Amino acid sequence: MPLAQQILSTHAARPVTPGEIVIVPVDGMMATDATAPFAIKAFRDMGGTRVCDPARIALVIDHASPAPNERVANLHRMMREFAREQGIKLYDVGEGICHQLMVENGHVKAGDIFLGADSHTPTYGALGAFAVGVGSTDLAAAMLTGQVWLKVPQSILIELDGDLPPGVSAKDVILFLTGKIGADGANYEAVEFTGPLVQRMTLASRMVLANMVAEMGAKTAIIDTTGISLTPQPPLPRGEGESDSLSPRERVGVREAYKQTYSFNLSSLRPQIACPPSPDNVKPIDEVIGTKIHAAFIGSCTNSRLEDLQAAASVLRGKTLAPGIRLVIAPASRAVFNAALADGTIQTLSEAGATFIPSGCGPCVGTHQGVPGDGEVIISSTNRNFPGRMGNPKAEIYLASPAVVAAAAVAGEIVEPIFR
Repeated sequence: MPLAQQILSTHAARPVTPGEIVIVPVDGMMATDATAPFAIKAFRDMGGTRVCDPARIALVIDHASPAPNERVANLHRMMREFAREQGIKLYDVGEGICHQLMVENGHVKAGDIFLGADSHTPTYGALGAFAVGVGSTDLAAAMLTGQVWLKVPQSILIELDGDLPPGVSAKDVILFLTGKIGADGANYEAVEFTGPLVQRMTLASRMVLANMVAEMGAKTAIIDTTGISLTPQPPLPRGEGESDSLSPRERVGVREAYKQTYSFNLSSLRPQIACPPSPDNVKPIDEVIGTKIHAAFIGSCTNSRLEDLQAAASVLRGKTLAPGIRLVIAPASRAVFNAALADGTIQTLSEAGATFIPSGCGPCVGTHQGVPGDGEVIISSTNRNFPGRMGNPKAEIYLASPAVVAAAAVAGEIVEPIFR
């Protein structure tokens, strides 16, 4: 079986098949300030008084953080009060972006079924978990019962080989794949990644791949965990006394079990840019070099981890932003910010002219702290560039890696990054 099917079969305690509806126990749940207030209300409307298991639930204030107005402040207060009442872990203003915190603090592990009331919950597939985004009402039902109903997805296998050229990163890989597969090319399917290139990636880079399967319409992502230390391992079938370490061929199983398979050697991949108006409108950087920008943003649940900030710093070291260009950075978490502070990355970025805001999702979703003006062109390390994303349908958003974003901020236009 594909890995997603194996995880669902383990939780259902029987073999399951694609298209089947199953009711399975949930190992972990998460909601943000964009969804938790609705989930709390739905939980109350269902007659809920106590959640099934406080240890399996986390709430995160990150989408409008700190509160931009009285209405949002009261929603945050509701979350804090509910968390205290129920004994639920709550991450408050500035602690970090939900998906970073769930991985960073051990809320999700290999083989888990994890629900998040946020569309980029598949990020945890980097750990070998079956992680899906759900609506607030479905999350409320899971908080009450500890279970969820799911349709078993078909799986797509993506095998990646080759050595990425200098200046090309996991963000370029997933933009390239999104352009190839399309915005609806994996609707309600599990996307499984493997291959030598994937097995050499850091956990942070694998999180980038898993995060943006949402832009293909996928239900979840499962990443080959070879090369990173995970305990326990994903629940793969094995005989008595067999090793927990399975070969890549054993891990991916028989190709015929997958709806579709893709194989790419990315040794000659160029930096990729997703152009307006959608994440699958992807072009090699050569086709958009010279595009003028007004502002740049490095952040989001996709690309705001330490290796992302370090890549940007490598481009900006000894340089300053182009006249009239602003660069806003939101680190993935307080821990990421502190690590970047300790190794000098923050100083390099600040000396170049970058402005730091609290860890959170504000500019990405357009709630506050970075909404562009009419007609402005933004280059961003986020995951979506639909009209209205970042808060203004009259702005244009280009998606790129943190290195390309930093290079554009220095040049005032899209250029290929040069590292120092």
